[in-house]
Amino acid sequence: MATKTSVIVCPGGGYGALAKDHEGDQIARWLNSLGISAYMLQYRIAPRYHHPAPMMDVQRAIRFVRAHAADYGIAPDRIGIWGFSAGGHLASTAGTHFDAGDPHSADPIERAGSRPDFMILAYPVISFTTPYTHRGSLRNLLGDNPDPKLVASLSNETQVTAQTPPAFLFHTNEDTGVPPENSVLFYLALRKAGVPAEIHIYERGPHGVGLAPTDAVLATWPARLKDWLDIRGLLK
Repeated sequence: MATKTSVIVCPGGGYGALAKDHEGDQIARWLNSLGISAYMLQYRIAPRYHHPAPMMDVQRAIRFVRAHAADYGIAPDRIGIWGFSAGGHLASTAGTHFDAGDPHSADPIERAGSRPDFMILAYPVISFTTPYTHRGSLRNLLGDNPDPKLVASLSNETQVTAQTPPAFLFHTNEDTGVPPENSVLFYLALRKAGVPAEIHIYERGPHGVGLAPTDAVLATWPARLKDWLDIRGLLK
């Protein structure tokens, strides 16, 4: 049953690769099983590309899906973003760096707003200014000697406002690649801004598990996400 909800999926890979199977194709199929339209974003990555290329790609993707909502049979106000690891940083960037579109643009896609209506962040890279920073993602996105102001502006826990969309966060306590403090910092910022949010941190499990189909305990996390989508009316 089609829900008119759609999600743009951003695979992880440290801004230097794209994990298009377990953080892309498998995710799209899971969303389809719920009646949700899914679009996997092949955003530009290092070494050839750096900021702002990935951010431009995710903003353009949201505008594109929104501008074509009628063609795709989806609602223009039910477009979510789901990111894993560095893709989670990109998704949180979309949720904290957006605009309402340019009404005067000759391009109808650029007239659409780039704000996602909800975010799903799975073991996301969030902070670039704390000890919990994933250095590989930071280097691939911004290079070796980035402007500190740019680093701060892309440390997304500092960019949350009341206009940031609602979020669901998933992480594991054992994640040594991207420490769970990234999710915690973002969740606390959402709480402070009054933005609806839900967070699940499982005790066990490494970084990069995707839907974790082979782990009996971790495999329950997508059901928690389904519940969240349901209570937000996104499965109706």
